[in-house]
Amino acid sequence: MNKPLSRRKKVMPGASEEPKLATDSAAENTSGQDNPASATITVTAVEVKELTDQEQSLRLQLERQVERAFLSAGQALMELRDRRLYRSTHRTFEEYCRDRFNYSRDAAYLKISATVVYENLQKFLPTIGRQIPMPTNERQLRFLAKAELEPDVQADVWQQAVEQAGNKIPSGRIVKDVVERSNE
Repeated sequence: MNKPLSRRKKVMPGASEEPKLATDSAAENTSGQDNPASATITVTAVEVKELTDQEQSLRLQLERQVERAFLSAGQALMELRDRRLYRSTHRTFEEYCRDRFNYSRDAAYLKISATVVYENLQKFLPTIGRQIPMPTNERQLRFLAKAELEPDVQADVWQQAVEQAGNKIPSGRIVKDVVERSNE
């Protein structure tokens, strides 16, 4: 069943008169011209103000929060599992994760494993005199978690992946390649 086309009103910033329908505005732009395809459209530039120092700081804080959301999710899942906080409603942690979060058993445990790897990286990465980018999502750590490497080896693999990515946060594919090379 097709819906009829709606007529949206086109609002022009700074205009004090009633907003005009977009189709009326288009007709206005083409009236008096021989070729309607060559209509003139006026675009108003908008000044974008720079962020204050406080806004830049807040943006950085919020970006880090978003980047580490997988970490807090993994930590929460780990605590739910370890303290058995699902026991009043579900027999198993796996059932709880499936019903509550729509996570398969593997998805829930991968999030937990990625959290453990992230915490290992925090402990074992050499940070004296330099900043090594940390993972921003679970997928980047998936292959490190599956490889079941020792914590210090996980840190070495992550550091190699960062170097391979040009000292930026590596993709999951780069990490996978470094993990596979380290297992050879």
